[in-house]
Amino acid sequence: MLSRLLKEHQARQSERRELQERRRREAIAAATRLTEALVDHLNVGVAQAYVNQRKLDQEVKTLQVQAAQFAKQTGQWITMVENFNQALKEIGDVENWARSIEMDMRTIATALEYVYKGQLQPSCS
Repeated sequence: MLSRLLKEHQARQSERRELQERRRREAIAAATRLTEALVDHLNVGVAQAYVNQRKLDQEVKTLQVQAAQFAKQTGQWITMVENFNQALKEIGDVENWARSIEMDMRTIATALEYVYKGQLQPSCS
């Protein structure tokens, strides 16, 4: 009787150990699956962040190139406007010079006319 109780006790302990070992393996497998799922989920986020970063880097490079081209074009426009402004000043200078010459010519023409009229009057009297 005692030996039978001992054998039953040992058999139940053995079953409990096997059950506990099986549950431990299942828990480890479940924890491994959970860890893999979490890592996969995080990797998706990290991969997306990496892709986004690469896109941003490319867009930054493109923007830098476009900004440099715009700055160069703006400099050319400024040069053109300054040259045009200088040309307008020169035209204004030529216009003033032409007016000055025209006034001088009128003065000379008036003086010549006055002299010519002055020469005609004594011979007519």
